[in-house]
Amino acid sequence: MKKIYLLFAFMSLFMLSGCKFYNFTGTGAIDAKTFQVNFFQNNADLIEPGIDRTFTIGLQDLIQNQTNLSLVSNGGELVYEGEIVDYRISPMTATAVDATGNVGAAQNRLTIRVNVRFTNKKKETDDFEKPFEFYYDFPGRDLPTGSVLNEAIRVIFERITQDIFNASLAKW
Repeated sequence: MKKIYLLFAFMSLFMLSGCKFYNFTGTGAIDAKTFQVNFFQNNADLIEPGIDRTFTIGLQDLIQNQTNLSLVSNGGELVYEGEIVDYRISPMTATAVDATGNVGAAQNRLTIRVNVRFTNKKKETDDFEKPFEFYYDFPGRDLPTGSVLNEAIRVIFERITQDIFNASLAKW
């Protein structure tokens, strides 16, 4: 019985020692202590007011909540910058012709693309520039305003910021 306890204790110690290189948030060993997220300007052809600020704050919050890095306004060891380059609403599914002869959309899609430049001043091989994009489908009878728009932006930005986090810090 003593051997089982000894084996269990040894395995537990071995498993815990692995946390030096990987933590429970999904990030690997990070040399940096600070990060900065520069304002992501909205350069899309179709402008939705306020989404640039919403995105910038969302990315800052995600990194703060999932790492022990400190947010700084300048001189960060990890720097995120870029711009919102596409904001579009597209019909996805057409409905039949109605009594007036119009064809409507049964479903619409809001798509947002963000171009991101990531700089790691501690490890330049981690630097990248690439676009991140996601979408939200909503019924054709709904307008992309109010609660529909708020939910769409929340879902899209949640996915895009997580993808940016994974690409820059989790290396997924």
